[in-house]
Amino acid sequence: MDMSLVMAAMALQAGKLQAQVSATILKSNLDAQKSDVQTLLGMGSQSSPSAALPAGVGGSVDVTA
Repeated sequence: MDMSLVMAAMALQAGKLQAQVSATILKSNLDAQKSDVQTLLGMGSQSSPSAALPAGVGGSVDVTA
């Protein structure tokens, strides 16, 4: 087999792996952003981290200052 053909096949495999890693990282980042937005909008999951806070915490915020 010609060495240039082998190198081309190896480059193709490396590119495919890089694309898979990139897609995985992108999905992870999008999931994290989605979670952040849902937390900010008060639409968090059922096991929201704010569930452990005492009553009244975060109820009203004075933004006039």
